[in-house]
Amino acid sequence: MDKLTNELLLECYEKAVELNLDEAFIRLIEQEIYSRSLTH
Repeated sequence: MDKLTNELLLECYEKAVELNLDEAFIRLIEQEIYSRSLTH
């Protein structure tokens, strides 16, 4: 995920939640957001 920009990572998170994607996938995105010290 390090190739994604911060902006794209946040957009992916929002879309994953909107589409009710797999919870494990959403948690993976959340972990990356927190590791980058971003908020969502």
